[in-house]
Amino acid sequence: MSKSIVLIPTYNEKENIEKMVRTVMDLPIAFEVLIIDDSSPDGTGEIVKGLQQEYNRLHLLSRKGKEGLGKAYIAGFEWALARDYDLVFEMDCDFSHNPQDLVKLHEACENGADVAIGSRYVTGVNVANWPISRVLLSYFASSYVRRVMGMPIKDSTAGFVCYKREVLETIKLDKIKFKGYAFQIEMKFNAWKYGFDIREVPIIFTDRSEGQSKMSKGIVREAFFGVIELKIWSWFHNYKRK
Repeated sequence: MSKSIVLIPTYNEKENIEKMVRTVMDLPIAFEVLIIDDSSPDGTGEIVKGLQQEYNRLHLLSRKGKEGLGKAYIAGFEWALARDYDLVFEMDCDFSHNPQDLVKLHEACENGADVAIGSRYVTGVNVANWPISRVLLSYFASSYVRRVMGMPIKDSTAGFVCYKREVLETIKLDKIKFKGYAFQIEMKFNAWKYGFDIREVPIIFTDRSEGQSKMSKGIVREAFFGVIELKIWSWFHNYKRK
């Protein structure tokens, strides 16, 4: 079976981190977990250090400060690529992504997918506890991306993803420029342009019940204008697999 690691970026997630780690560790697949903590002032990193005494599959990457989701994931990808992991997962700490669905994404990649996306929109709109304004923003953002980029992915801003090692080795991680929703779009766009097999796996997304959302107007703006920038940039880029 492929060696798998779940990357979970954190900033002030003390309400969720212990429960999340224990839930993933109890899954039927022996996932390893890398917490990428941006020096959370609420002590999230210290909680992880305590849990490491129980779980040898739990790792911690502590960063100096809050630099954005994209940079956190890039640091995690590089950490995983420097080791012998075959499958690398992205997932939120706030239980908006159901840890049980990690098994579905794992199965999709074991059965031939290069990228498996936990998709809110591949079978309709599967979102719980979000205000209608947030649902519409997210849904039409993905529709906007499909129209502008021509990328046949229903949930391009999804943050629940599994990448095979080859995908991360092929994408030029040091050239990824965006930090928020646009980071998620940029990663999927690169995987698609390089010709990797991308599959969407239906999930139910549930808004966080503990802690605070990291959404901001700046993140939304970055996604909107970033899509146009990515489209223009792609005209000058030669996508060839190794």
